[in-house]
Amino acid sequence: MAAVERIFVDTSVLAHAHDLDSGLKRAIAEQVLKQLWQDETGVLSTQVLQEFYAALTAGIASPVPRRAARDLIQAYSVWPVTSLDAADLLAASEIEERHRVSFRDALILTAARKSGAMLLLSDALQPHRPIAGIEIQNPFA
Repeated sequence: MAAVERIFVDTSVLAHAHDLDSGLKRAIAEQVLKQLWQDETGVLSTQVLQEFYAALTAGIASPVPRRAARDLIQAYSVWPVTSLDAADLLAASEIEERHRVSFRDALILTAARKSGAMLLLSDALQPHRPIAGIEIQNPFA
């Protein structure tokens, strides 16, 4: 049996799916995440989960109660979750410098690569040639 392709999900996709004020982006993000749940192909990082919690509880127009945000973190924690170590931070700094992306985005790319994902769903990075071996796709484009 062939290995299932892993798809790394950036914070914005998660946040839009749970933001009542996101309109069309919410509908798109919900559909994307529904498919990832069904296919069991979604992967995340601790960074994404931390940013997701912060966005839900304080970064959106209609914040989610902290208990509900914790419940969502718990639900998504059944997905493979990648953690970075000091060596990964150094690798991210090289990606930042080589590809001229923010350090935050370089950390996301590093986590995606470490997770074994070949595809990153994000609207924070511009889709173009792969960066660090990771294809970038904006599900909202």
